[in-house]
Amino acid sequence: MSYPTPAFEDKICPPEQLAQRLAALPRPIVFTNGCFDILHRGHVTYLAQARALGASLVLGLNTDASVKRQGKGEDRPINNEQNRAAVLAALESISLVTWFDSDTPAELIELVKPDVLVKGGDWAVDKIVGSAETLARGGQVHSIPFLFATSTTQTINKIRAAEDQA
Repeated sequence: MSYPTPAFEDKICPPEQLAQRLAALPRPIVFTNGCFDILHRGHVTYLAQARALGASLVLGLNTDASVKRQGKGEDRPINNEQNRAAVLAALESISLVTWFDSDTPAELIELVKPDVLVKGGDWAVDKIVGSAETLARGGQVHSIPFLFATSTTQTINKIRAAEDQA
């Protein structure tokens, strides 16, 4: 027996197809980006809040190489970019998932030209990559405060501590 490909897979969009796919999305378009290595409650809450700021949410995912350059650890990301993209695409709040390999999403933001640019509460609005350009186009930029004190790094450290005690 064969089973159909899950519908959420259609939300994964290679960067070269992004312009065409963006044209079909309802506006306002919200954009955010990140690694989203081990998805947790803080991530899904943040993404739902970001989506609530517009009609569509486009997520720019750091590629594996981009994550490695961020200095999060030699073994990061834990989940590869294809798996991270699929898990994110399965979220109701996400309209499209694409990726970028550079150290910042600046080029991707200029391609998307979001109406609303969003990052987590650890980013001051004036430090968010693409904020000046988004504001100059008449868009909005938001830094959404964290509601839950969770992080992928904390989760990994907790797992490692448990392994060390075993």
